[in-house]
Amino acid sequence: MEVEAADVIRLIQQFLRENNLHRTLATLQDESSITLNTVESLDSFSLDITQGNWDVVLKTIASLSIPQRKLLDLYEHITIELIEMKELQAARSLLRQTEVMQLLKDIYPDRYLKLEQLISKISFEPKEAYPNRASKEKRRAIIAQSLASEVTVAPPSRLLTLLGQSLKYQKSQGLIPEDDIPAFDLFRGIVPQAKVEEDMPTTQLYQSIKFPKKAHAECVTFSGDGQWMVTGAMDGMIEVWSYLTGKLRRDLKYQVEENFMMMDAAVLCLAFSKDSEHLASGSQDGFIKVWKISTGQCVRRFPTAHAQGVTSVAFSRDGGTVLSGSFDQTVRIHGIKSGKMVKEFRGHVSFVNDAIFSLDGHRVISGSSDGTVKIWDAKTAECLNTLTLHEGHSVTSGVHSATVSRLLQMPNNGDNFLVCNKSPFVYIVTLKGTVVKYFRIGKGLGDAPVSEIVSACVSAKGEFVYTATEDGMMQWYSVEGDSIYPQSSLKACESDIINITHHPFSNILAVAGENGLVTLYKP
Repeated sequence: MEVEAADVIRLIQQFLRENNLHRTLATLQDESSITLNTVESLDSFSLDITQGNWDVVLKTIASLSIPQRKLLDLYEHITIELIEMKELQAARSLLRQTEVMQLLKDIYPDRYLKLEQLISKISFEPKEAYPNRASKEKRRAIIAQSLASEVTVAPPSRLLTLLGQSLKYQKSQGLIPEDDIPAFDLFRGIVPQAKVEEDMPTTQLYQSIKFPKKAHAECVTFSGDGQWMVTGAMDGMIEVWSYLTGKLRRDLKYQVEENFMMMDAAVLCLAFSKDSEHLASGSQDGFIKVWKISTGQCVRRFPTAHAQGVTSVAFSRDGGTVLSGSFDQTVRIHGIKSGKMVKEFRGHVSFVNDAIFSLDGHRVISGSSDGTVKIWDAKTAECLNTLTLHEGHSVTSGVHSATVSRLLQMPNNGDNFLVCNKSPFVYIVTLKGTVVKYFRIGKGLGDAPVSEIVSACVSAKGEFVYTATEDGMMQWYSVEGDSIYPQSSLKACESDIINITHHPFSNILAVAGENGLVTLYKP
């Protein structure tokens, strides 16, 4: 298959026009002698002509290359209509001051003279203006058909779409790694790899972000490529930050213009797609939105995702669906293209506080205030296993366990996931329901009551587990170590901790508290 060089130039011209780079477009057209003869919609272009929207038509025509004969027909007809509407001054200006009509005078002096005569007459005679049983409407239709044959319609973002398709082809041919990648250097043709740092205990406060106490951050998340840190607040605002400086990202145009991503109610959860291009947000009113992070544009809305607040969201590996959990006791999967719910998982008898996909996407794992963790078949929505975790063990009956608040996939083992429930314990569990390991606060089961763990996260390589307790303390544990107790702890918040999360490949921790602070920690 051969590709014409002129078509490549037209693709670039279309890209320039879509991004309002008009001077660059004009220069490229002049230097290449190739004109971008496209309109946004052929139907709209033809409709403007048949309805006589001549100001719009002339503006569109100005950037097109139209054959001389057809251009003369258009201007001649517009002049006649102006005369018919008794817009004689406008008709004279068009007739005597435009290059097109001067060309008509030179090539077809009889047609030009006829227009001069029509302007000078007291009354307008349609039969004289439109001879041979023609009419204004018929002439418009003929001109619309004539001009429409000279233009084409290019799909939006055609250049970027083709580049994306070529990358997918290269990926299918093994020229680009099969794993999901955060970015691709199209110019140099290489895949930049994010360097995962060696896991180190992250305990030194280095930045903090202050929110109004009544609009505190309810959730914090990092994108998989490590580029973005995003917060969702009680006032519905979603903001993108630099985790290095603790300041708003000003390289995002929509944030500079203060057109922030917004929900109508408190934002309870956030999650990025695998390619880090899209962000899902769930709110207190049961609404889910999907955003394009680079533009802040909402690309999909799920206004009736749940009957009550959405407590968790997660993208599937291919980015085609969003998994969600809710206070309405259900777990659901929503199709981004269809905008509809495609699957529902029922079985919990209290709030669903978290729901995640397994690493291979074949299972859905959910945790609830009913004290259970359920493992589901992602395709059939069948519940495969129900776990009740209590005092370091998985028990089958007779025990009402603590509320399950957080579930996390272990990064170094696709079969293992972390379970945090509101107790002194946190667990590493297999997809078959076996407790691999547990950690706990305190020095033994017989000790005096200790604080409950309210949130947890895992380091980039899975070597450390971090927990946050209700009294504002943060602890860290060694996964490979022999001890089940914290290696160390520190005061991370002067009020209750809401959320704790780890950067995907750097030793960075973010902690959100009810006092309105998001604090950032490093080794």
